[in-house]
Amino acid sequence: MLITLVAVALLAFYVAWNLGANDVANAMGTSVGSKAVTLKQAIIIAGILEFTGAVLFGHGVTETLATKIANPALFAATPQVLVTGMVTVLISCGVWLQIATSRGLPVSSSHAVVGAIAGFSWVALGVGAIDWSSIGLITIGWVLTPLISGAIAALFYSQIKHWILDQPNQVAQLQEWIPWLSTALLGIFGVIVLPSLTQPLTNFLIELGFNIPTYDIPLLTGAIAAVGLTIISWRQLGKMGDNKELLPTPYSPLSTPVERLFARFQLLSACFVAFAHGSNDVGNAIAPLAAIVYINRTGSVPTDGITIPLWILILGGVGIVGGLAVWGKKVIATIGENIIALQPSSGFCAELATATTILIASRLGLPASTSHALVGGVVGIGLVQNIKSIKFKTLQGIAAAWLITIPVSAILSAAIFSIARILFL
Repeated sequence: MLITLVAVALLAFYVAWNLGANDVANAMGTSVGSKAVTLKQAIIIAGILEFTGAVLFGHGVTETLATKIANPALFAATPQVLVTGMVTVLISCGVWLQIATSRGLPVSSSHAVVGAIAGFSWVALGVGAIDWSSIGLITIGWVLTPLISGAIAALFYSQIKHWILDQPNQVAQLQEWIPWLSTALLGIFGVIVLPSLTQPLTNFLIELGFNIPTYDIPLLTGAIAAVGLTIISWRQLGKMGDNKELLPTPYSPLSTPVERLFARFQLLSACFVAFAHGSNDVGNAIAPLAAIVYINRTGSVPTDGITIPLWILILGGVGIVGGLAVWGKKVIATIGENIIALQPSSGFCAELATATTILIASRLGLPASTSHALVGGVVGIGLVQNIKSIKFKTLQGIAAAWLITIPVSAILSAAIFSIARILFL
């Protein structure tokens, strides 16, 4: 059994590695494409934040996936079948993510997991075991996510273009807009990140006897951060305007003080995305491992909440960082450079639109892919700039990869499970 656990842990690490190589482009692709950061800087920043998010806050999503990834009641009498199914999920997702990454195609790891579950469930228990309503919701999300994100990005960018970039005195206009940009940035990302980050402080104050409503600390933290970001940005913009000789050449995306300040905003938004991604998507890689460890320890199928051992979270975090560092370049190049040419102002709008779309989808209960949202956001900006600037050949490849993610991972999983059942069950 120890050999089996080591093998499964290595498989989970393999999936996390591929997930890092593919999905982290969501966080850093536009920042690298707009030259807000170099590729090396992006890998270091994203690596630290992805790992921190995975280890500190990855247990919630992992616990949910481990107990609801397939209907546990159907496997109560045969836990070994569920173990075998979880192993096939890991192999199928890892292989498909590696294929997509090798071609520089951003795909949804969540969709790959769902497809793999559907594949092995069909073989193990029949077509009735598949939750077709979930598949239908994902299909709706597949269509709506890029459309909504594209519309929001186009709206954001058209306003920034009209009120700041197309004005004769860009710096003066940006000074007036900095408080609103700071509030939008920290408001949208704060809703995603701050409740989790400030929860320990809220719990501590409640233990001391302070009866504090759930969202008071996140709101106060966000407000202080927005004021602080505004003041710092005003000072930075003033220094950039005073030191024009320090600016890069006119051909650089950072050739104006305005774009240089947008680069700071964009980098901050990329940090939020990386942290949120690490805390959320690490579950796709390590939930099957967590379920198998639970079954091995208790001899029963997890039907309710389970405790995720710290070593599993660390394994997932290290895998994500390793994959990003070694294989992440291709997908980052696709997102950041091979759809449209990005500047920090447009890259910032794409990331803001992505976060807004994911928030809206979460509130509506629709499964949304960060990859889909970001690609939609980049295309929306391309439509505002110039439709001819969009590289539709790249988009065709991305759309094809999106379409076949669920069926390919399902077929892979079904085939691997069928072979494993013959050999081991």
